[in-house]
Amino acid sequence: MTLYPKLILDALSHVRYPGTGKNIVESGMVADDLRINGMKVSFSLVFEKQTDPFMKSLVKSAEAAIHTYVSNDADVKINIKTLQQPASKEEPPLPGVKHIIAVASGKGGVGKSTVAVNLAVALAQLGYKVGLLDADIFGPSIPKMFLVEEERAFAEEVDGHSLIVPIERYGVKILSIGFFVDPSQATIWRGGMASNALKQLICETNWGELDYLLIDMPPGTSDIHITTVQTISLTGAIVVSTPQDVALADARKAISMFTNDKVNVPILGLVENMAWFTPAELPNNRYYIFGKEGCKRLAEEMNIPLLGQIPLVQSICNGGDAGMPVALYPESLTGAAFVDLARQLVQATDNTLSQI
Repeated sequence: MTLYPKLILDALSHVRYPGTGKNIVESGMVADDLRINGMKVSFSLVFEKQTDPFMKSLVKSAEAAIHTYVSNDADVKINIKTLQQPASKEEPPLPGVKHIIAVASGKGGVGKSTVAVNLAVALAQLGYKVGLLDADIFGPSIPKMFLVEEERAFAEEVDGHSLIVPIERYGVKILSIGFFVDPSQATIWRGGMASNALKQLICETNWGELDYLLIDMPPGTSDIHITTVQTISLTGAIVVSTPQDVALADARKAISMFTNDKVNVPILGLVENMAWFTPAELPNNRYYIFGKEGCKRLAEEMNIPLLGQIPLVQSICNGGDAGMPVALYPESLTGAAFVDLARQLVQATDNTLSQI
């Protein structure tokens, strides 16, 4: 059998890049260095960045496509090229952190910060080393929800560098712009100032060894999201929404932002908050105030996991206001819901990494 370039490219056109759904030939991901020598085939695949989560799986898919559509005897060698080369050989910003996960929402008022706080505490309850970064520069709420509003972060010298020391509470390392500003005053900054502040909080903090660093993102899509993605390599993102159609429309936008081919952050799953209302005096009753299973339908439609459904219970609100997250009480109905969410997140993270 004689191999020729069009035969190889036709085979590769069957391989689709998960981030866009387009085939890798159409997307310009196959470099123009295709070489054929008898049954030996070599070429390069071009990725936007070295941390592309689909890199390894796409190389395997490309090799399998040639064996399937051309010849199983083809000796295929695929090289990797990236458009974004590292500026230096320095260590990544957070070398001691295993997984960095963004907790996001398309709109405000869906309980994203409440989910982030209780998820962090639940992970700590399961024995993981956890950090929580409040990236909502203009509306930080994490200090209040941990009852540390009066705390002030300080810096210490580590290997000749001055690094911020996070506040520790309930087994979680916490950092927020709220530790550096007057909580009674509005933070009036332009986008560039907010982005620079966030970079400092991420990179100039002594996070130490962590299994999970959760980043409580501001609602919507903004400079803060772009800065986060450009500063560190996210393991993935979870999107929080209520079952209401209006909230789900914005959740789609958040998912679209992360899966955009220029951002390319895996969606680990959806969290349906305020899934139903359960009054304390009728713990077995469910009232679907914001609609029923909207996130479940969206998850099925977009083929992403539904990590959990959190009920609307007064104790969750009270715990947040009092600085005592309900996840501290895993034996309670609401505490158990967040512990289960934490387990689902761990599983989703492992599944995503196994595909890279």
